[in-house]
Amino acid sequence: MPLDAVCLRAVLAELDRKAAGGRIDKVYQPDRDEIVLSIRGTQGALWLMMTAEPNAPRIHLIAGNRENPAAPPMFCMLLRKYVQGAKIVSISQPLLERMAVITLDTTDEMGVPVRRELICELMGKYSNIILKGDDGRIIDAIRRIDGDISGKRQVLPGLFYRLPPAQQNKQDPLTLDGAQLAAMVSKAEGQRLDKWLLGTLCGLSPLLCREIAYRATGDAAKPLAELSAADIDRLAAVFDEFLQAVRNADYQPVLLTRSEDGSVQDFSCFPIRQYEGLAKPHEMDSFSALLTAFYEKKGQAERLRRRAIDMIKTVTNARDRLSRKLGAQREELQQTQGRDAHKRMGELIAANFYQLEKGMTRAKVIDYFDEACPEVEITLDIRLTPQQNAQKYFKLYTKAKTAEEMLTKQIAEGEAELSYLESVLQAIDEAENEGDLAQLREELVQTGVLSQKQTKKRQQQKTSVPFEYRTSDGFSVWAGKNNLQNDLLSMKTAYKSDIWFHTQKIHGSHVILVADGRQPTDTAMTEAAMIAAFHSKARHSSLVPVDYTEVRNLKKPNGSKPGFVIYYVYQTAYVTPDEEKIQSLRIR
Repeated sequence: MPLDAVCLRAVLAELDRKAAGGRIDKVYQPDRDEIVLSIRGTQGALWLMMTAEPNAPRIHLIAGNRENPAAPPMFCMLLRKYVQGAKIVSISQPLLERMAVITLDTTDEMGVPVRRELICELMGKYSNIILKGDDGRIIDAIRRIDGDISGKRQVLPGLFYRLPPAQQNKQDPLTLDGAQLAAMVSKAEGQRLDKWLLGTLCGLSPLLCREIAYRATGDAAKPLAELSAADIDRLAAVFDEFLQAVRNADYQPVLLTRSEDGSVQDFSCFPIRQYEGLAKPHEMDSFSALLTAFYEKKGQAERLRRRAIDMIKTVTNARDRLSRKLGAQREELQQTQGRDAHKRMGELIAANFYQLEKGMTRAKVIDYFDEACPEVEITLDIRLTPQQNAQKYFKLYTKAKTAEEMLTKQIAEGEAELSYLESVLQAIDEAENEGDLAQLREELVQTGVLSQKQTKKRQQQKTSVPFEYRTSDGFSVWAGKNNLQNDLLSMKTAYKSDIWFHTQKIHGSHVILVADGRQPTDTAMTEAAMIAAFHSKARHSSLVPVDYTEVRNLKKPNGSKPGFVIYYVYQTAYVTPDEEKIQSLRIR
């Protein structure tokens, strides 16, 4: 669900209560479209995040600052100049628009008090963050819009700020009542009720329109032509209840998760009934907590994915190229399986030299390799003598035999390389910060997948460390984030008596259960196996096979790829990873 104007109204009311009166201590720009304000307020330190990302524009409080680039972008530097130290007067919404206006009291370069506004336009692909001066002119924006981009509205420094164009043919629902809406519905025709509400009223999301239709008629997608007089009367009452809740700020932050797998599905500022048993509602403590739960995990993964796009593209291209090569090699290997027939033809020709001569195109001979001794016909090259024809078939046999040996070796090497590339893509999905990505780049340079030239411009990032967990009964568990960490954990850091876990024939992390001289409990073993399943491609599966053995049983072949080990003594456990439980065990 996009953050619609009604839900935004609820979010901003909460932010105004918490942040108004606070001072902006620091300004950060962790990503291209994102600003984070560090605020010292009456309720302690706050982190206010706003993003103009087209797919998920929003504004809310977060638990702490994000990972920031080594050099702040220009817009971040400008905000530090103009709003750092400013007092937040209010956080409001103009009319029922998807906009947030942060009003600030600060001083100019001469120390004269001025009022500025930081405007967040949260309108999908048109989203923007704009700083407006006390004279109504734009100081700057996170996205500058010139005449080449839009002929209707430019957003450039020095221009007077103008509100975005109003939606055509839509009415503000706060200016209506239930009776007026019922009269409008009575005259409408030709579509579903929820679609009509969406096209007639501004500020409402499809989810809220379906909910109003559902509460009025019992059907979230009922056609207008099928509405009865009772349905229309009920619609008027439901709409009045909705307006009363909005005007009284009677909001409730609700997160909806899918019943079958528990993944987040939607969110709202009102209880949602239309999904019945298909979605499970969760009432959150605040709207910031609601938006964090819905957006943040997916948003963090998307930000890292953008930063890793060069690696993903290079590794994916290498994987696809290798897959095509392996397909051709397997097909060629299949063709070598008929080589014994060439040897057989050569021997039959050699056994019948006495009755063959140069210039023959075919020869009929007795196949003494077959118990029935049938007569077979052999194709001959008219240009060659019988001896040369026999040698030709023997050479075809030798060539096919050599090709089989070489192809078998090349296919084994290719499959190992393919498995390694798949493990790198899995590690990219596991990355949590720029440090993890930097170590992955280092690994890819070492293995020759990336060139040093592709990474030389990357700035130094903080060191990446493995995942660390503590089991319910106190055992330490470590999981590698990439193949270099996997090698370090399994072959250098772990003691011989520690227990090693890895999903069976599934790409994933090496997981080490630190025995520390004790006998691991069943609980510790089970939880370590769950961690191994969670940090693998099978994290969303059930009954995942996880092999485990003592570290002393691991061997790393000379010259093998990072993260590759072999083992023969092991046992297998079948576990279902529980993300909530695993996260509760995590230390870092």
